[in-house]
Amino acid sequence: MGVLSFFRKIYDLDTLDTRFTISTSTPYKTVIEARNDTSASKERAAKPNSKAHTSRWNTPEFYLYYLVLILAIPYMFWVAYDASRPTDPKYRKYQYLLTDGWIPGRKIDASDAQYRTFRNNIPYMAALLVFHPLLRRIYNAIVYPIKATGQSARPTPEEADQRLNHRASFDFGFALLYLVALHGVSALKILTILYLNYQVATTLPRKYIPVATWVFNIGTLFANELCKGYKFGDIALLIAGNPVQNNLLDSGSALVSWGRWLDSFGGLMGRWEILFNITVLRLISFNLDYYWSLDRRSYSPIEKQVDPAALSERDRVSIPAQAKDFSFRNYTAYAIYAPLYLTGPIITFNDFISQLRYKPASIETSRTIRYAVRFALTLLAMEVILHYDYVQAISKANPVWGEYTAAQLSLLSYFNLHLIWLKLLLPWRLFRLWSLVDGIDPPENMIRCVSDNWSTLAFWRSWHRSFYRWSLRYIYVPLGGSSFRTAKDAARSILTYVLVFTFVALWHDIQLRLLIWGWLVVFFMLPEMAAGFLFPKRKWENRPTAYRMICCVGAVANVLMMMMANLVGFAVGVDGLERIIAGIFRDFSGFTFIVCACLALFVGVQVMFEIRESEARRGINLKC
Repeated sequence: MGVLSFFRKIYDLDTLDTRFTISTSTPYKTVIEARNDTSASKERAAKPNSKAHTSRWNTPEFYLYYLVLILAIPYMFWVAYDASRPTDPKYRKYQYLLTDGWIPGRKIDASDAQYRTFRNNIPYMAALLVFHPLLRRIYNAIVYPIKATGQSARPTPEEADQRLNHRASFDFGFALLYLVALHGVSALKILTILYLNYQVATTLPRKYIPVATWVFNIGTLFANELCKGYKFGDIALLIAGNPVQNNLLDSGSALVSWGRWLDSFGGLMGRWEILFNITVLRLISFNLDYYWSLDRRSYSPIEKQVDPAALSERDRVSIPAQAKDFSFRNYTAYAIYAPLYLTGPIITFNDFISQLRYKPASIETSRTIRYAVRFALTLLAMEVILHYDYVQAISKANPVWGEYTAAQLSLLSYFNLHLIWLKLLLPWRLFRLWSLVDGIDPPENMIRCVSDNWSTLAFWRSWHRSFYRWSLRYIYVPLGGSSFRTAKDAARSILTYVLVFTFVALWHDIQLRLLIWGWLVVFFMLPEMAAGFLFPKRKWENRPTAYRMICCVGAVANVLMMMMANLVGFAVGVDGLERIIAGIFRDFSGFTFIVCACLALFVGVQVMFEIRESEARRGINLKC
């Protein structure tokens, strides 16, 4: 039972992120105190949630669903595996993309450059995960030796300021070294962008800060893409013009040669601009948090009568940092914080400074260990799938989709989306794990498995959640949010969604297919919004089963639309999706398979509904 209990805790929402199991307005210290109160814990566990339905897991309806899942899930894996076998005639077309694997007799599909880079660097990142927190301890022991009395359980403001100074100083120094190691001389370019953005926030008149911030940072995204990272050789060529051939005394030629020589010192990641998009979000966060801090009257912790050492997450984000905290040192320490620099998750400046000043109570050793084990199991799942399903290699080898059956086309696309989800999930969780070990608790990026999403609106909340929360705070809410009470409000709300997802698409990459993806997401939201208006839940309170079945039918359509949108944006593009759909519906067997697939999705959505009801019975509402 000890092992089973441990694994049950590994997959508990509380292990993933404490934000999922408590209200954002509840300080986690109160949860710890309540946990230690045995009588209160029993009383809370015995108290039912009146809004949640009774469990359906042990009903005849769900026994039928279990039978369908027992048959459908192995079949899905078998179809993808069957299309990936060496005996398949099409295997030769993508065999060159496979490499030797660690499972005997199997090759591995490491054709995806993003995952291959991550996979090859796992040993180095694991070493850094251990080395960086240890180096901080050594730094504190030498530079800031702790007094014999130590820090009190409830730090004084002076102790909190001292802790912030210790951590920010180390993070600033390590950030500079980290930048040089990663990007070589290009670290100067990054620091120049950081300095210019800092000047935008701190020198312009207050009313110009928001507009100037957005113009500067969106302009930076386009400039980084168009100028390909501002190579010194290209800058020298622009200044000196084309050098005269065979003229060693030409100063322009010497300048260009010197620029290209500098470019050769590009560090471990010469193309720094590829992953700089995530830093742009932190630059915007700093500027707008600073802008809102200039009106501090309603945000002071003292006036709100809250303990600054035990703030809730909502307060950590909304209560501005002190005026002295908006220094260039703290700003650089935040923007280039090593564990979160490359991929995130994204944390706001206010939250970061609050966690530097007071250690978050949500970081507990036992939970961090469980989180690490969960990451390792996820990595193992990814590796096993890549050894048996060569989905990515097939799609990269310019396949003739008409050679595949409808079932193969559908399930290869389905597993392609799962592998995209996993290849994003793994770096996010590894870097978040590093941050937790180092004492900073950023939001978890992925809440649900990609197969556990039926709502377009909810999917956006659970996929890259820290970016979703960032978009809410800095784009969606300032634009007025959404309301569908009148036609005018509905039109404005749709425009808001279009603007948000246009930025999201451009932020990912400046490509037409991603713009199409962003607009498709908004377009596919409209039927769900219309259904919510036409079938309000309050009118179906006396017919809950009928309402659940109607919702399930709509959810199946939503799942199919979301699959198409994400295949366009992150996998095969518009042309590839057209060829896949044409291949599925080229004969009657394709229609038959789609009907069966929709029935299987119907069963899956019913299980998704019940998972959320189970969470509601525990008092958890993730809204996704």
